[in-house]
Amino acid sequence: MAAYAILNLLEITDRAGWEEYRSNIQPVLAAFGARVIAADPRYKVMEGEWNGVSNIIIEFPDLDAVERLYNSDEYKPLLDMRLAATRGNLVVLNGV
Repeated sequence: MAAYAILNLLEITDRAGWEEYRSNIQPVLAAFGARVIAADPRYKVMEGEWNGVSNIIIEFPDLDAVERLYNSDEYKPLLDMRLAATRGNLVVLNGV
């Protein structure tokens, strides 16, 4: 069953670091069978409250693939880069 990671960026604190992350993440995602399906700094809140400067939704083959990528040696330097360059929230969930 597909799984989804939703990254809600609240703040980009280092634009150059964020751009470097973005320019290097695609091959790592592909290696784990993942792909970005939505990424847009423009969004419209229809209900409730939502904060942030951008939102990204990534589709994975399953939750195991999310865990493998997140804990992989390939992703570790990119994760460190993203965490140093941004502040935000990340959730993962199963598809239906």
